[in-house]
Amino acid sequence: MRDRSEEERRRWSVTKVGVEAEGENKLKLYSYWRSSCSFRIRIALNLKGLEYQYIPVNLLKGEQFSPEFQKLNPIGYVPVLVDGDMIISDSFAIFMYLEEKYPQHPLLPSDLAKKALNFQAANIVSSSIQPLQNLAVLKYIEEKVSPDEKIPWTKFHIEKGFEGK
Repeated sequence: MRDRSEEERRRWSVTKVGVEAEGENKLKLYSYWRSSCSFRIRIALNLKGLEYQYIPVNLLKGEQFSPEFQKLNPIGYVPVLVDGDMIISDSFAIFMYLEEKYPQHPLLPSDLAKKALNFQAANIVSSSIQPLQNLAVLKYIEEKVSPDEKIPWTKFHIEKGFEGK
């Protein structure tokens, strides 16, 4: 048996939190520890009590642009969930998939009005607040506008999202 580096052992470690996913294939979550999108999915998996394999993708080192990761998600974003032959990217799509496929410990209310309010809040975060703080967007603002505009621009749009305007 070959000796694995600490990084490799961590990359292939299994996070055990409860119920094993259906079938022999455990869920695999490609994630970055600091990504709020990835964090949402780790929370959902843990609240649902699902076992999953955590595979780190270091965005600061550019691992999202590796050929291996690009096969999973050509736009290079985390998280990506692999469930057998199914590959899902985008935290909202992953969340909805988990909610439907693994109904134990539902994360959404059964009341339609309350569920709609949850969808509304999730959509505001995922489309109006969170994308504006992504590394790619911040780098673009820094390069095309000014390094000094990065924080004020992001702050303005995130506050707008929180205010629901």
